[in-house]
Amino acid sequence: MIDAVVFDMDGVIVDSEQVWDDVREQLARERGGRWHDGAQAAMMGMSSPEWSAYMHEEIGLPESPAEINAEVVERMLERYRERLPLIDGAVDAVRRLAPEFRLGVASSSNRPLIETVLERAGVAELFDAVVSSEEVARGKPAPDVYLEAMRRLGAEPATTAAIEDSSNGIRAAHAGCMRVIALPNAHYPPASDALGLADAVIASPDELTPALVRDLPDSG
Repeated sequence: MIDAVVFDMDGVIVDSEQVWDDVREQLARERGGRWHDGAQAAMMGMSSPEWSAYMHEEIGLPESPAEINAEVVERMLERYRERLPLIDGAVDAVRRLAPEFRLGVASSSNRPLIETVLERAGVAELFDAVVSSEEVARGKPAPDVYLEAMRRLGAEPATTAAIEDSSNGIRAAHAGCMRVIALPNAHYPPASDALGLADAVIASPDELTPALVRDLPDSG
């Protein structure tokens, strides 16, 4: 029986992947980097140390990874202050699940971005554990951020569900031996092999109900 649910944030609660794409591409072009069409897909799920290193080494930005990370985060915060691109139905889904399950967030976003989104969405108090990939050794598709979220929740993988939108996120949750509900990102759809790892696939947060979570198949 599932007793805890861990949400990814980007692509599940907030429609931010294109914002990340715009911000990083703009910075790369301003600084003379070698931006390419596959860059955003390559960085999806990476922790901030990983994607900032990628932008330094692969995209060719001259600044250090730490400087790149700080600049991107500040630009993302500016975007969120202007308009928070919440996914339709996501906040209602969180509120539906909160009375019945312990809730957590396991996100590749930096902690200031996670806190800003949850607070502005009015759901921060509903989550018992919030973990950023910058707080663990490896980003998605490694399971580290999910394992830490479950540790903080006091939850076991066999009784925890993850809500994910991307290939790397689905793989991370599956590697953590959780049940996985996939909410495919329309702009960056998960690969078919990753989607095949999910225990349930939904088209909208409106389908994310306590009954769906309770009916997920048992592990093994």
